[in-house]
Amino acid sequence: MAKQAVLLLAHGTPETVEQVPEYLRNVVSGRPLPQALIEEIQHRYALIGRSPLTEITIEQGRLVETELGQAEPSADTAPVRVYVGMRNWRPYIPDVVRQMRADGVEEAVVLCMAPQNSRTSVGLYRRAVQAEAGALRIDFTEGWAHHPLLVEAFAERLRPALSKLSAKAGHAVPVLFTAHSVPCRTIQTPAAGEGQPRLWGGQGADPSAPDPYAIEARRTAALVARSVPEIPQWWFAFQSQGASGGPWIGPTVESTLDAIAAAGVGTLILQPIGFLCDHVEILYDVDILFREYAVKLGLRLERPESLNASPTLARAVADLARQGLARLRDSAPR
Repeated sequence: MAKQAVLLLAHGTPETVEQVPEYLRNVVSGRPLPQALIEEIQHRYALIGRSPLTEITIEQGRLVETELGQAEPSADTAPVRVYVGMRNWRPYIPDVVRQMRADGVEEAVVLCMAPQNSRTSVGLYRRAVQAEAGALRIDFTEGWAHHPLLVEAFAERLRPALSKLSAKAGHAVPVLFTAHSVPCRTIQTPAAGEGQPRLWGGQGADPSAPDPYAIEARRTAALVARSVPEIPQWWFAFQSQGASGGPWIGPTVESTLDAIAAAGVGTLILQPIGFLCDHVEILYDVDILFREYAVKLGLRLERPESLNASPTLARAVADLARQGLARLRDSAPR
């Protein structure tokens, strides 16, 4: 029987402020960036100390591996190892895939630790894996934004934060859900022979279909809100728009906070539902930038704990991995 493994993919993050310029070059595929922008990103990393994204993702991989190992053993299955690869920093995806092949792995389930599918994430990750896969048979999970255990993991973090802040406020507190923005150009491509853009459906999809990212992000938020009926009202916004590459999708968190404050709301919970662990877009963008912006509007802004080492998240990823491993076994050459 073929040796199987699981590969978890994430964005990656530098370990030090000094590594930020090299890291940013990886993010933009070597395109030049203004020095002022590089210095601003270095400033943000300096304010939070460091981003723990890599170490948390590795810990999530360990939890998934443990979860997979709890299945009933059988004579025709072996323990499944979980590997972790990063697109923009070490351990780089190509290096990890080469290591998997050196370890004798013949079949691998590949999952992005970004559950909402977009070609700005899934497409780039998939190509990075396939470029080094060789004879390695791959089952790639396109997206898992609606997985019930993902929804429950977010709900588990939101419920205690909502209860605590509502008690302090003396009333049920509303929620603002967020996901990372992407450039408009990445979800649009010119239609053949036309000057107007058409929406893109992603790799292998009908090119006339919409890119699913914005739809899936809002759907995750709606499912989490449905799981926490104590929420009196909720909104959705895209956060962390970039400073280059043209317009990015919105609405922005800032404009949404403006509208919420204008409506008379004084206390608010912000829960990102596109991020699975703490990193710069949480520790700086939410905890520093958005909180300071909210204070100027007279808003008290709090957020739940990030998923990080959530056992429920590990169960979600392990469930997806088992499904992929089964597909690989079922489709194996006879």
